[in-house]
Amino acid sequence: MSPEAAHGLPPDPFRARLGMWLFLATEITLFGGLLLAYAYLRLRHPAEFHRAGAAMNAALGVANTLVLLTSSLTAALSLSALRRGLPARATGLLAGTLGLGLGFLVVKGFEWSAKIHHGLYPGSSRLAALPPGEQVFFGLYFTMTGLHALHVLAGLSVFAALLGNGGLTRARTAFLENGTLFWHLVDVVWILLLPLFYLAA
Repeated sequence: MSPEAAHGLPPDPFRARLGMWLFLATEITLFGGLLLAYAYLRLRHPAEFHRAGAAMNAALGVANTLVLLTSSLTAALSLSALRRGLPARATGLLAGTLGLGLGFLVVKGFEWSAKIHHGLYPGSSRLAALPPGEQVFFGLYFTMTGLHALHVLAGLSVFAALLGNGGLTRARTAFLENGTLFWHLVDVVWILLLPLFYLAA
C-alpha cells in the first residue's frame, strides 16, 4: 500500500501515472509479440489467411471499431470534465463509456456465437478439416480477440468501480486518468486487430 493510501490521501499523480505507463509497456509487449506471430504466420500461409479472412464479418468489425472509438472519446471528455470541476458531467460521460464498452462486448458475443455455430472454433471437427493456415488464422482470431475482450472487461470493471464506489470526485482524477489511459490502449489494440482479421480477405 502506498503512503498516500495508508493515510487516506489521494495518490501522488506522478507516481500513479508512472506506474500506469510501466504497466502499459508490459501490455504493449504482450500484444506486440502476438502481432509479430501473426505477421510471421501470415507470411507462411498468405493464401489460406486470405481465404479465412473472407469468412469474417467486416461490417461488424467496423461497427465495433466506431463503438470503441466513441467510448474512448467519452472517456477522455469525462476526464476533462472532472479536471474542470464538473463531476456530474464527468459521471454521465463515464456512464456512456461503460454503456458503449458493454455494447462492444455484446456485438463480439454475437460474432463469436456465429463462428461457433458454424464450427469455426479451435478444437472443432470442421476447423480440423480445413487447411493448416486457416486453422492458424482462426486460432489467432480467438486468442487475440479473446485477450482483447478480457482487457475490455478489465477497463469496464475499473470504470464501474469509479462510478459505484462513491462516484467521481476531484480526488479520483488520477484514478480516472489511469483508467482512461488503459482504455485508449484497448482502443489502439482493436484498431490494429481490425485490418488483420476483418479486412484480411
